[in-house]
Amino acid sequence: MANPYRDLFSAPGAVAFTLTGFLARLPAAMLGIGLITMLAELRGSYGLAGAVSATFTVSTAVLGPQISRLVDRVGQRRVILPAALVSAAALAALLLSARADAPDWTLFVLAAVAGCLPNMSAMVRARWTEVYRNSPRLHTAYSFESVVDELTFVIGPALAVSLSTMAFSESGPLVATALLLVGVPLFALQRSTEPPASADAGTGGRSAIRSGPMVLLVLTLLAGGIIVGTVDVVSVAFAEHLGSTASAGVVVSVYAVGSGLSGLVFGTLRIGLPLPRQLVLFVIGTAVTTLPLLLVTGIVGMSVTVFLAGVFFAPTMITVMGLVEKIVPAERLTEGMTWAITGLSAGVALGAAVSGRAVDAFGPRGGFVVAIAAGGVALLLVLFGQPLLTRRLRAIARDQEETVDAQRTSVA
Repeated sequence: MANPYRDLFSAPGAVAFTLTGFLARLPAAMLGIGLITMLAELRGSYGLAGAVSATFTVSTAVLGPQISRLVDRVGQRRVILPAALVSAAALAALLLSARADAPDWTLFVLAAVAGCLPNMSAMVRARWTEVYRNSPRLHTAYSFESVVDELTFVIGPALAVSLSTMAFSESGPLVATALLLVGVPLFALQRSTEPPASADAGTGGRSAIRSGPMVLLVLTLLAGGIIVGTVDVVSVAFAEHLGSTASAGVVVSVYAVGSGLSGLVFGTLRIGLPLPRQLVLFVIGTAVTTLPLLLVTGIVGMSVTVFLAGVFFAPTMITVMGLVEKIVPAERLTEGMTWAITGLSAGVALGAAVSGRAVDAFGPRGGFVVAIAAGGVALLLVLFGQPLLTRRLRAIARDQEETVDAQRTSVA
């Protein structure tokens, strides 16, 4: 039987941009926790460390879509190289400032500037779309990317924390900066698979986010991200509550394993249902699998529950990306994908913050309620939004048919 993933990499240049893209996207997964670990050790304040890291995260959320919009207009290579250089320079200055005991405000300013690093996950997905546009293999490519995302956010934070605690405080962010300076240029050198720039994506045009269906999809991923962020925080709190702190890493890893395995399997399937209906089904699964969290009493039960929750998360993410590819005009695709990923990242940060407060106030079960509420919000969004998505897809299909008919008429 044919292996769809082996066939996926038969396209010229696919292996090269995937490997270099993996190196280039690791820094995004390393820097948040890396900055916290570094500053907590150097400055002795988790409050300051968390605030600086949050500044960096907010900056990437604000600047990322704008950088991607510029990428759509002038091309990846001409934008991601200078953006990566500026980000790396700001990170280097931040490390020096932290070591030199510079005023706290310098750390915030430099963290904000460092947030201009390009969203490499969106850049890689844009290349897959260019290679396999209108091909069934694009579904497999998006599934593969969801697994790579899980892998980076398993390896990245662990690597950053290990480096900063076992070597010297700055080593985690320092290695992340080095990977940024190596990975982005290597990725940019892969010219044959770079999506063409489009003048139609000019700064005066309509942003991808100024669309009802896109807002719906971004909010759906934001709600899903809240569940992910909550699982990370509550896993630690629940394990500590049971007197088994070391088990927290197992629970978080199980969630990633569930999502990664389901993403790989989903990439081999060809489901006949329309994408909006698939999204509803997967979000129902995501919402329902949060409910057993209230019933867990031990690490094993917690692990099984979060594994099942992870199983539904990857197909949700893949389906959203498939919808983005259909809904957003090709000349703004990188921006659209960046908005979707930004929604997910913002949700993870928000989930961690809100569930942390809930745990402080009500214990681990307070955090579970946050995940359940986020699942309910995601379900309401897709249930009420399904007609909107369906209408948009039908309108796009109708426009494409009219274009084809017009071309046939002109040829005749």
